[in-house]
Amino acid sequence: MRRKRRTHSPEFKAKVALAACQGDMTMAELVKKFDVHANQITDWKKQLLSNAPDVFGKSAQKAEASEETIEQLHAKIGRLTMENDFLERGLERIHGPRGKKW
Repeated sequence: MRRKRRTHSPEFKAKVALAACQGDMTMAELVKKFDVHANQITDWKKQLLSNAPDVFGKSAQKAEASEETIEQLHAKIGRLTMENDFLERGLERIHGPRGKKW
C-alpha cells in the first residue's frame, strides 16, 4: 500500500542535506534516520551545494535591488493615484459627480 505524499519543510530539507554533506553516516543510515528515499537525499544535497554561494553573495545584492525597485514602484503608485484623482475631479466638473446616469 502506498503512503500519502508528504511535503517537507525547508528546515528539514536543509537538515538532511547538511547531514548528507557531512559524510558521518552512510546513505542507508540517512535513509533510515530521516525516513526519506535516497534519491531525494541526493537531490537535496545537490541543491544545497549548488545554491550555497548565493547565501553569501547574490542574495544580499538581490535584497538591495529589490528594495530600490519597491521604492520606485511606490513612487509610481503615488504619481498614478494623484493623476487619477486629478482626472476624476476634472470629469466631475464636466459630467457631474460619478455614479449619476444621464
